[in-house]
Amino acid sequence: MIALVRQLRPVAGLFVSGSRAMLLIGVVLSAVTAVCGVALLGLSGWFITATGIAGLSAATALAFDVFVPSAGIRFLALARTAARYGERLTTHEATLAVLADLRERLFRGWARRGAARELLKRPARLLFRLTLDIDALDSLYLRVFVPLFGACAVAVVTGVVLGLMQPLVGLCAAGFLILAGLGLPVVAAMAARRHARRRAHGLEVLRSRVIDLVSGQSEWIMAGQLAARREGLTAADGYLAACDDVLNRIEVCIGAGFMVAGALLLAATLVAMAWLAEQGIIDAPLAALGLLVALAAIEPFAALRRGAIEFGRTLVAVQRIAPRLSPAVQTAAADVPPAGVAARLDGVIVRHPGAERPALGAVSLTIAEGERIAIVGPSGAGKSTLLGLLAGEVAPQEGRVSRRAATLLTQRTELFQDSLRDNLRLADPQADDARLMEVLEAAGLREDVEALPQGLDTRLGEGGHGLSGGQARRLAFARLLLRPTTLWLLDEPTEGLDGATARDVLTRLWARAAGRTVVVATHIRREAEAADRLIIMEGGIVTAIVTRGDAGFDAALAALRPD
Repeated sequence: MIALVRQLRPVAGLFVSGSRAMLLIGVVLSAVTAVCGVALLGLSGWFITATGIAGLSAATALAFDVFVPSAGIRFLALARTAARYGERLTTHEATLAVLADLRERLFRGWARRGAARELLKRPARLLFRLTLDIDALDSLYLRVFVPLFGACAVAVVTGVVLGLMQPLVGLCAAGFLILAGLGLPVVAAMAARRHARRRAHGLEVLRSRVIDLVSGQSEWIMAGQLAARREGLTAADGYLAACDDVLNRIEVCIGAGFMVAGALLLAATLVAMAWLAEQGIIDAPLAALGLLVALAAIEPFAALRRGAIEFGRTLVAVQRIAPRLSPAVQTAAADVPPAGVAARLDGVIVRHPGAERPALGAVSLTIAEGERIAIVGPSGAGKSTLLGLLAGEVAPQEGRVSRRAATLLTQRTELFQDSLRDNLRLADPQADDARLMEVLEAAGLREDVEALPQGLDTRLGEGGHGLSGGQARRLAFARLLLRPTTLWLLDEPTEGLDGATARDVLTRLWARAAGRTVVVATHIRREAEAADRLIIMEGGIVTAIVTRGDAGFDAALAALRPD
């Protein structure tokens, strides 16, 4: 039990610290709904029985007051409907708000150092965590906490109602409801836990294989593996169906258990009510009320069976995502360099997990403020790792790093299925349209945006679909201009662009870089031509540093790839 509480604590804490008022209101409304339902059935039984007895003679019929119980029945019916409607609104609104917060925190957790490299091995993992696992957590509140509170409230009310007739009857009824109503879901959760875990894993495997089959269909056909992939997909589907069959059987058995428990409670209450009526302690209408209250009391507990069946899946989801929940993205710690220095590395060594040799080996480097640096060398020389180190996205194992706040522009332009405005505001959420048009002008994209029918409201497709490669790169450059940092780190900023577009982008970039420090990792000559110094790397080692005007500067520049 202690281990279970420890597992649920990170997620439960979010539910408690999130929309606490809404969550509490939803639980209270759930209890009101359940209690009103039981009270409505009991009062209706009392009213029907009392009316029938009163109708046996004209005198009692004329004296019997039908208005008060009728009003009570109508009130309970309306209250039950209103409470159920309010409960659905509040519980789902609160749950969706908490799950949205969970998705944001999980995404931030995956943005930590090393997590992106882990995602590259299994890129679908983040998608599954953000969808399947987060969606599984709604059972924790909607199918466990909410019905549990309502069921317990019904047990208390049932015990009080029957206890007013005879205390021992009320105590026994409440005790039986608690033991049977909570015991059966616990048994169901224990029986279904292993199969629910298997189903969660099976569903993830099935979705992965579907994605692989659809996205790589041409490659599988060329490799002659399409039939094998289909067989693998069929096997995963069969595995998932087998898990569903077991879980469905468990749910049916638990449902039957609740029916038996309800029948036992009803039979015992019938005997008790008959005995109390025979002793003259209660009359027939009260006996009918007690009998119908007992009949309805087990129903709220039966609502727990779905949550119990899915509890194993919920625990799997909690175990998967809890370690990645983080309030903020952590970046590599760095000291602030002295005045006039943008960044300084002293004997820095970086090792990637599983690599035979260091990605960076004992690199020492000082970059002055306002300096333009080009890091050159073959692929795998360590250029991108050095940029990541300067950006704070890579942590050194040895050595010391001091740097100022930096903005990293990677080789890949990350654009999202959203409007142009919101894609730009990722860099500065407070930027108004005038500021956005200013940076678009600087990036050479303003005329293209103004030519669009919806302008900044134009929605891009997935991955920035709707823009050409050059337009996407200009948009990334415009986003770079929105960042207030003075240290720009550019990883092959014009790779993949035609010569004319690339040179126009570079011209605009250098024009806006006045007063900033720019470090470019490149193997293309045009990107290094404006550099004050060339840092030549090979095998993670800085082999040479040449300054403009030195004898080797022009030779190193000429060795780079031309346009």
